[in-house]
Amino acid sequence: MDKFEYKVVTYDPKGLWGGNVDITMIEEHFNMLGEDGWEMVGCTSANQSYGSSKSIVFIFKRRID
Repeated sequence: MDKFEYKVVTYDPKGLWGGNVDITMIEEHFNMLGEDGWEMVGCTSANQSYGSSKSIVFIFKRRID
C-alpha cells in the first residue's frame, strides 16, 4: 500500500484589505516544492470579511518510499 506525507503551506495576502497575491513568489515556491516531489492536492482561503482573504491554505502530499 502506498504511504504519503503531507505539508500545509499558509500564504498571507498583503495589503490593507488583504487579497494582494504575489503570483510570482507563489509560483517560485510551488516549483521548488514540485522539484522535491510535492504535489498540491487542495487549496482554500480563510475569508475575513467583505470578500477579503485572511490567508490561503495549500495542502501538498508526496509519496514516502
